[in-house]
Parts: sequence; structure tokens; C-alpha cells
Amino acid sequence: MKQNKTETVKVAIRVRPMNARERKEGNQVVVEVDKQENAITVIKPDGSNDNKTFNYDYVYPPATIQRDIYDEVAFPLVESVFQGYNGTIFAYGQTGCGKTYTMIGDFENPKERGITPNAFSHIFGYISSGSCGNSNKKFLVRCSFIGK
Repeated sequence: MKQNKTETVKVAIRVRPMNARERKEGNQVVVEVDKQENAITVIKPDGSNDNKTFNYDYVYPPATIQRDIYDEVAFPLVESVFQGYNGTIFAYGQTGCGKTYTMIGDFENPKERGITPNAFSHIFGYISSGSCGNSNKKFLVRCSFIGK
């Protein structure tokens, strides 16, 4: 089977801020984000300078706005779906690392909406705007979501 050279998997890392409990306990921040280099550095808390740096397609520091992540990571994927390609966003990580916040966020606060509600808005806005060029076109939208 011939592979399409434009098919790619991209990896985005978002570092969540420390929560109130972690701050109260005096925990140290052990992850540095270098947005320019798309790198995450894990710092050894013992000060041994044996730090590890990893590069990804996208990296986001704790204060990143939800919409910025959507615009950079998910918007192009949704746009490619309009062109007939399949798209998948897969959130993976340890419990408590921020997957649900990044993917769903807060529906009531537009600034805090995650990837999923932003994608729905994008898709249904595209359909209702008539941007597809044919007002007689019918759409079938399927979405699967597995949460906790």
C-alpha cells in the first residue's frame, strides 16, 4: 500500500501549572518550556545538572491560552477535514496532567473552552456559513469521545 507523504503524526506537549496543593507543599517546578526551540527540559531537583531535554512539534508553557493551542494545533487539522482528510486528536498522559482541561476546558467561559468545543464550533460554523460552496450539500458529522 502506497503511503501519502503528507500523512504525519504531530506531538504537542502542554505543561500544566502547579495546583494549590503542590504550591502549598512547596513543590519545585522541574520542567522548563522553550517555545522557540519546541523543547521541554526536565530538571533534576537535586541540582546535579543532569537535565534531559526533549523536542516536540509544539510545546506550551503553563500560562498558554486555550484558544492559542486550538489555533496552532487543531485548527489546521479541522481545516484538512473540510478537504476530505481524516483527523484525530489523541490526548495522552498521567492522571491529573491536564488532558481534560486541554480537551474540554470550561464550556461557560469562551476563553477557557478546550479543543473539543472549539472544534465543534469551527465545524458547525463552516457548515452553516455555506463555505462548502454548495447549499444543497448534506453533512454527516460523527464524533467519538472517550472520557473518564
